[in-house]
Amino acid sequence: MRRGRRMDDLGNFTGAHVSTRIIHTDKAPAAIGPYSQAVVANGFLFTAGQIALDPSSGQVIDGDVVAQTERVLANLGAGGATLEDVVKTTVFLSDMADFPRMNEVYARAFGASRPARSTIQAAGLPRGVLVEIEAVAVVR
Repeated sequence: MRRGRRMDDLGNFTGAHVSTRIIHTDKAPAAIGPYSQAVVANGFLFTAGQIALDPSSGQVIDGDVVAQTERVLANLGAGGATLEDVVKTTVFLSDMADFPRMNEVYARAFGASRPARSTIQAAGLPRGVLVEIEAVAVVR
């Protein structure tokens, strides 16, 4: 029988098999809804989807899919893991025609590190952005 999860004094959930730690950093945009920027669970970091928000202003940056992808990847790197630690990403594009340009930035950022990736076209993304990326990374 599985024991229920309970919250400790720091707001982290613990249970029989999984302990989690919620990540909050001012180096990435604050959550714009009822979710965490990232959560660490059993040695893995799971990020929320990141969009091209400037962490200091909370505003979407100006620019095309190249500029937005660069900002998104910078936001992902603020969660305590490096891009080299990433093992899986999911990329959401508002228009699949932007894939080649997003992919150039993505390839440059990840270099020889090549996490598993899924890329899909979404009917709409938050705040009308062109790209959103979420990641799973190993915490070292």
